[in-house]
Amino acid sequence: MIVGSLRVRLLLREARSLKDRRQIVQSIKDRLRNSFNVSVAELQAQEHRQIVVLGIAMVSNEAGHVRHALLQIMEVLRRHPVAEFVDHELDV
Repeated sequence: MIVGSLRVRLLLREARSLKDRRQIVQSIKDRLRNSFNVSVAELQAQEHRQIVVLGIAMVSNEAGHVRHALLQIMEVLRRHPVAEFVDHELDV
């Protein structure tokens, strides 16, 4: 069993309130779950209006599959129209 984890930090410059932030974060989490079949959780800075830290986990029987999927997720997040990709930590 191969477990991969990805921790990403995003910046939401356009979030004017915590409600805006929640809507954006929920949309990102739902899209990732549905598109990549991964587990997604918000890890830190939940009261901060513009900073988001997401933890993403995936289990498979092939390390290459896990790494490829997590790299694809990073590319999707880098192209997000509202959330600015700041940094990441990838572990397989």
